Amino acid sequence: MQLRNLAIGYGHPLCSPVKALLEAGDFVCLVGRNGSGKSTLLRTLAGLIAPLGGEVIVGDKTIGEMSPREISRTLAIVLTRLPELRHTTARQIAASGRLPYTGLVGHLRAADYGAADQALSDIGILHLRDRLFHTLSDGEKQKTMLARALAQGTEYLLLDEPSAFLDWPSRRELFSLLRSLAHTRRKAVLLSTHDLELAVASADSLWVLRDGKFSVEDPNTFDLTGF
Repeated sequence: MQLRNLAIGYGHPLCSPVKALLEAGDFVCLVGRNGSGKSTLLRTLAGLIAPLGGEVIVGDKTIGEMSPREISRTLAIVLTRLPELRHTTARQIAASGRLPYTGLVGHLRAADYGAADQALSDIGILHLRDRLFHTLSDGEKQKTMLARALAQGTEYLLLDEPSAFLDWPSRRELFSLLRSLAHTRRKAVLLSTHDLELAVASADSLWVLRDGKFSVEDPNTFDLTGF
């Protein structure tokens, strides 16, 4: 995924043009203060918001040239806001990540539920698969949505504050899991976070939004002072 002079925002750019490359095997953390444009950047990369300028190129197409089905088979995005769902189990939600691969009737096969179970297991919540979503804690709901994205089987995972509802041990475990998924399964993982210490300790690189400017920085030399 190439970001070429990408301008993000609503009406006017939120930061300087974004120039970056996201490749298979990358674990990248997007950091910045509230209102700096982290969520807007992720939504733009996912094709949910049109860029104000520049391009998001995936393979040989821009994101705007891709159909919704093509996008959903290429990238998965998990937003901070949790859906309000009732009468739906965690397993059913995870399995819904397989819908881009079904026919017009959207019929899920045994293999799709198998992929959902594997994703729930990878996230560490297989024991919750038969629980109704609305009965789960916020942290468990967030993990269920992560399992859905993992079951989607895409090359790119875009995650907006995935650790927002988790306690410290769970946040640390999540970062370790996502880093492992990137490196061992050759997925490109980009997540926004306020956990600066975890980001610096875990990420291969940092995408930084600060004072209206975008930059790509090395975690080993990143200065946390005053951030």
